[in-house]
Amino acid sequence: MHLESFRNQRKAALAVLVCLSASLMACRNGSHHTFTAVPADATGVHSYSTTFPTREIPISEGGVWMGGGDGRASLREGGHIWRAGRLWGDVQTESGFAFGVDEPTKYGDPTAILAGNWGPVQTVTAVVRVKNTPVKGCCHEVEVRLRTTISPLRITGYEAYCSVIPNTPYCHIARWNGPNGSYWNFETHSPATYLAEGDVIRATVAGTNPVVINFYKNGEQIMQAIDTGAAGGGFGAFGPWTSGNPGIGFYDDIDDNWKDFGLSSFSATDDSHQAANNQVPGSTQ
Repeated sequence: MHLESFRNQRKAALAVLVCLSASLMACRNGSHHTFTAVPADATGVHSYSTTFPTREIPISEGGVWMGGGDGRASLREGGHIWRAGRLWGDVQTESGFAFGVDEPTKYGDPTAILAGNWGPVQTVTAVVRVKNTPVKGCCHEVEVRLRTTISPLRITGYEAYCSVIPNTPYCHIARWNGPNGSYWNFETHSPATYLAEGDVIRATVAGTNPVVINFYKNGEQIMQAIDTGAAGGGFGAFGPWTSGNPGIGFYDDIDDNWKDFGLSSFSATDDSHQAANNQVPGSTQ
């Protein structure tokens, strides 16, 4: 073997070892991202809406979105070496459609949230797209996010989600505690319903302690959840989360048919005038 060839191979091997070490040290695999905050209007309200007009993997739309992959990678925290150690997946888009990319861990839901500093009183609205209706098994889910924060090895916030499988109907509101796989479905009532093509879902959040989340399907309220930071779901006490950003997510632990279901539009606002609609007696802003 020529000396120069040996040196090149040694450099390549060292590069692989550096990447693996970075994963083990919870460093992100991939390039640096620059995010663009959504500007507020003259009244200080942030708002954003999209019909996902272009093809992007992951979704960016000019840098206003950050994704699950920005939660970085770690083999120690459950990431798999063949998936670059990532803990959460990303969201991709094509003309008029947003859907998941992959699910690198068991609870590594493809996730995307808007960048910038959003106010705590948030409303998100989305239209469901189901191209091929799953008929059995569990689970295929469409999710909207509230007060969500993505940071190294952590995603915190709230998630309102439903099944898109008619034979497995359910909806929940979950608190994401931070570590991969740590969450709690804490709604006061869980309806046996599912989402179909064209359904409109809306979720709102307000309050500090308790935090109040309301969830609507086609204009009708179907759930409410109240978070005081109590322990639940087999995990300890977390939150309540008083800041973070709106966004979207998906879940599919049956197959990799991500293009079967997703969203055709999304909008979000942090208008504080909505706060009164989200409160319960004793809550604070």
